[in-house]
Amino acid sequence: MNTPLLRELAPQVLGIVLRRFRDFAACEDAVQEALLAAAQQWPSTGVPDHPRAWLINVATRRMIDHVRADVARKRREELIEPEPVEERDDTMELLFTCCHPALSASSQIALTLRAVGGLTTLEIAKAFLVPEATMAQRISRAKATIKDSGIPFAPPTAADVIARLGAVKHVLYLIFNEGYTASEGAELVRTDLAFEAIRLARSLVRLVPDEPELEGLLALMLLSDARRTARTGPAGELIPLDEQDRTRWDRAQIAEGTQLVTRAFARGGVGPYQLQAAIAACHDEAASTDATDWAEIAALYAALYAYDHNPMVALNHAIAIAMVEGPAAGLALISALEPRLAGHYRLDAVRGHLLERSGDQAGALVHYQRAAARTTSIAERDFLLARASRLKGFS
Repeated sequence: MNTPLLRELAPQVLGIVLRRFRDFAACEDAVQEALLAAAQQWPSTGVPDHPRAWLINVATRRMIDHVRADVARKRREELIEPEPVEERDDTMELLFTCCHPALSASSQIALTLRAVGGLTTLEIAKAFLVPEATMAQRISRAKATIKDSGIPFAPPTAADVIARLGAVKHVLYLIFNEGYTASEGAELVRTDLAFEAIRLARSLVRLVPDEPELEGLLALMLLSDARRTARTGPAGELIPLDEQDRTRWDRAQIAEGTQLVTRAFARGGVGPYQLQAAIAACHDEAASTDATDWAEIAALYAALYAYDHNPMVALNHAIAIAMVEGPAAGLALISALEPRLAGHYRLDAVRGHLLERSGDQAGALVHYQRAAARTTSIAERDFLLARASRLKGFS
């Protein structure tokens, strides 16, 4: 089954069906039923010539059945009145309509990740560092709030674009992150999500030109994605940054991303996406790990942490400090993060790396094994177990 095709078409189909019927929860259910029908039928009948139209027709029929069951005839006829399918970016429209004014910012982002990014509830929960059950409740409440608000979904006005831009940027950032390093499964990278996030970010930059943080976001994506082909080996195994073949990095993307972040910084009003893009540029422009300007990266992470005190930023800052001042300095910073990141595999993975660098192989082994047991990414698990296997003689 062509799963990437269905992932690509799902938000487009949802956007079209939602414009017609306005009921988010029911439309999402109808689209999910259409995707399930495609997954069951296409392997034997073949992918239709117009797969998007096929999915729209199936989802529309499901919605018509829903309307017939739930509303009076007059209202039903209004809702199912066909409207021409316009050539428009349905995913972009859905992106903005999910960032509904009736919702809190966190609910907007969670709902958009579900509808546009196609992320599972578990993947979204991990992005927010909350339990899966908590995120499921948040998404359910978001759908109920939209249904009860009485505010119809509609293409965003210019004012809507500006008002919702912060949530839209954040959701694209999270979609790209899930594409760049998948939180679960056998593959390290989900290129469909990464590419779609980059495409939508490019569209946003055209829609809202001269917005520094938008340019910073696109720059961050390009500079990070430029390393994609060097991040995995022949069997899909993870290759860490310091071991990557830098000749395989996409120099055209690096040049474009560097130009974007330089231009964004020149506009003033530096924000978190620009800072992250600057960090990525420091890595991409260095000839090697040893030649990287780690002091600059540490300073950029310190500035980034001032925005929202994100513990993952603090963890990355500790790594940079370890590269400048030695592993003991990094380990001291990591100890302070224990209450906020207790149980997160990355805390153990970083601690294992720094302990190994400091010469404590036995301690490193314990934390590599603990991190491997906690991650749901098979590629990351295998990498951590390989690291641990090198140290077993020291246990």
